[in-house]
Amino acid sequence: MKRFIPFIAKDPVVSVITLSGVIAASNRGGTLSDAALAPAIERAFAKGKPSAVALILNSPGGSPAQSSLIAARIRRLAEEKQIPVHAFVEDVAASGGYWLACAADDIWIDASSVVGSIGVISAGFGLHEAIARIGVERRVHTSGKDKSMLDPFRPERPEDVERLKSIQSQIHDSFIAHVKARRGDRLAEDADLFTGEFWVGQRAVDLGLADGIGHIVPVLKDRYGKKTRFQRFGPRRGLFQIFGARLTSELTGSLEDRALWARYGLS
Repeated sequence: MKRFIPFIAKDPVVSVITLSGVIAASNRGGTLSDAALAPAIERAFAKGKPSAVALILNSPGGSPAQSSLIAARIRRLAEEKQIPVHAFVEDVAASGGYWLACAADDIWIDASSVVGSIGVISAGFGLHEAIARIGVERRVHTSGKDKSMLDPFRPERPEDVERLKSIQSQIHDSFIAHVKARRGDRLAEDADLFTGEFWVGQRAVDLGLADGIGHIVPVLKDRYGKKTRFQRFGPRRGLFQIFGARLTSELTGSLEDRALWARYGLS
């Protein structure tokens, strides 16, 4: 009843956004993209004048561009509305997942959380020998000599690899700049944190990749008061996504996603 009486202070409210899944520009259930998350993120910063926004993170990474877009949206709203943002990592916030974590003003992890993997990876297969063995002739016609760069059905060319590494280096530089800008002097000076390596729990805190071991409810009630209320936001899902996404994922899109989770001992 007190919320309707103007001269009685309201309980603090923290908006909670759950960011769980592989990051990709896809409308497949279980993936994170800027387009899918935008309505939830916008509502989280606008509804009920929150004291803070909390991110619950569980992501092995994915698309660098989508990671950047989502993080930029969070930072823009945080600065426009002057609302602090706190990140809480569950199993993993690695690669693009850590990019998202760095959108927060501080990062809290579990003693068993995996964080880091500040690097860029590209993986594929070389199938040219396989198709030769079964007598398949590869026919490709392009109007640009590099249009078929890294074609898995032909031998790898050194110039293609060199070009790919140049692209990866540019993305890696952007990732490093983002982490340094957000974490600043909290990062350990004597450690090379940008090799793609990842760390667990207290070691990640010691390196400055996280601010402490802690969970969302006790940390934020300690900061904003014991009567702090939590309102949760996430992408809206239709009936098919609710009841059919798991089956669709199993049938069509899970191998690559599982490979990303498996890098951190998860599947």
